[in-house]
Amino acid sequence: MSESSHNHNVAQRLTSMASQRPDDIAIAVPLGSHKLGSQRPYQQISFQQLDQESSAIAAGLLQRGLKPGQRIAMLIPFNAEFITVVFALLKAGAAIVLIDPGMGRKHLVRCLEEAEPDGFVGTPLVHVIRGVLSKRFPKGKLLITTGRKLGWPRFPTLNELRQSSLTGFTSYKAKLDDLAAIIFTTGSTGPPKGVRYTHRMFNRQIDQIVEHYGIEPGGRDLSGFPLFGLFNAVMGTTTIIPDMNPTRPAAVDPVRLIDAMDQWEINQSFGSPALWTAVGRYCERTGRKMPTLKRVLSAGAPVPPRVLAWIRKAMAIDGVVYTPYGATEALPVASIESREVLEETAARSKEGAGTCVGRAFSGIRWKVIDINDDPAKVLADVKELPIGQVGELMVSGDVVSQFYETRQDQNAYHKVFDGERNWHRMGDIGYLDEQGRFWFCGRKAHRVKTTNGVLYTIPCEAIFNTHRSVHRTALVGFGEPNRQTAALIIETWERSKQKDMANAMPDDQLIRELKELAKNYEHTKSIEHFLVYPGPLPTDIRHNAKIFREKLGPWAQQQLSKKKS
Repeated sequence: MSESSHNHNVAQRLTSMASQRPDDIAIAVPLGSHKLGSQRPYQQISFQQLDQESSAIAAGLLQRGLKPGQRIAMLIPFNAEFITVVFALLKAGAAIVLIDPGMGRKHLVRCLEEAEPDGFVGTPLVHVIRGVLSKRFPKGKLLITTGRKLGWPRFPTLNELRQSSLTGFTSYKAKLDDLAAIIFTTGSTGPPKGVRYTHRMFNRQIDQIVEHYGIEPGGRDLSGFPLFGLFNAVMGTTTIIPDMNPTRPAAVDPVRLIDAMDQWEINQSFGSPALWTAVGRYCERTGRKMPTLKRVLSAGAPVPPRVLAWIRKAMAIDGVVYTPYGATEALPVASIESREVLEETAARSKEGAGTCVGRAFSGIRWKVIDINDDPAKVLADVKELPIGQVGELMVSGDVVSQFYETRQDQNAYHKVFDGERNWHRMGDIGYLDEQGRFWFCGRKAHRVKTTNGVLYTIPCEAIFNTHRSVHRTALVGFGEPNRQTAALIIETWERSKQKDMANAMPDDQLIRELKELAKNYEHTKSIEHFLVYPGPLPTDIRHNAKIFREKLGPWAQQQLSKKKS
């Protein structure tokens, strides 16, 4: 079959899986309230049902005027409906606009404006807000509601679309580089940007994950991250929707998750470091086990070694814990397994070597280049650094986005052309070692430039994160460039949960002990100020793991000004 005659629409993978495993469960959604020790009822959807329902919705969208290539904003919670609608839009040839609702109304509206959607699929509340702001979305004419019409007779509902005839329907015949989605970054180091996702990217991501982690059809995944729920459906893996708010993984109830693991004999689960910190700490404290769990994936930020140890102790004895590394613009890039971390790299990380994120996936090319905040158009504009030298990571490959669809002014700062394709400057600082592994030292935007030199966040924070009272820390800087004042912001275990404060170490004692620790390492000696944060540190809305240091710098400066006055 020639390239031009092949349908590269990633949704075709669902149809293929449905033909192979029609009656297997694709999605299971918890019903009713959680009761300890009891079997909970679940709504179950087979692969065949998921394929047919998504095709019917796609047919209905096309009958109501959707044109392939149009941008449709999807604003519905992560559930079975979310997965179904994603595949429906892909089958219809739409470009899906995906934005984290937790980023706040201001950012959300701005991102939607920049994406210029031709339509919206959303809850009734979304349509109320959209109606008020309709002048900001002049192209948004195709409107679908997930609930009742509520006085909008012209709006089709998803239930109506489900009844559409499939006579003559075929999925949109996509080319590899056709636009499939615009997925927005979290905005943890600047305004959120809309990343251009093609069918090539999605297809290659699935291939890479299956190949690297040995995923085979028939598994059961408790999916703590929506995107992985989509991958499951085309890999023949059952997605068990967890009883949690996906925008607040740090607030997860470990008992509900582990009860679901037991009920469904879960063998795989994907979640953020914040989720696994909560689950692992619970297991360590109570002795609870997850005996069927054999594969854990955690991404979004470095996973503390102690969390890896907790999870390994609680899961199946032959289980593996992987920490894939990447970004919205390039995913997956690298991966490392917990044994390599706990037996080798963790000891170096505790001494300030950074966090080892492992070796590159097949198909990924990478370079560490000189740190520079200026644009770079072509490879000649960047300087590649030798092994062991700290710089910015730059990557290329089929899973790497070629450019931003919105905020296109940022392409000059992140994309480097080599005559064939674009490389993506990750904005991450680190170095490559002799074994071909990348050691992450923090974000380029977060480096603290003092008169004594540059401090990188991860190597510095690792020194203090080993303290028994510390949950995590954040190194921040404020003041003039190259003359910044460095401050360490501390989140204690008690403040992370806002409880057990009576048993907490006094702040002044904690700060004294951390200052003594700082004196033992060359790269932490110059940190001038230590401040205990009054609650959990502010984090990104997608993973609850990336610390918003941009918010902490002004806070630290304000606290120190109060002390002086």
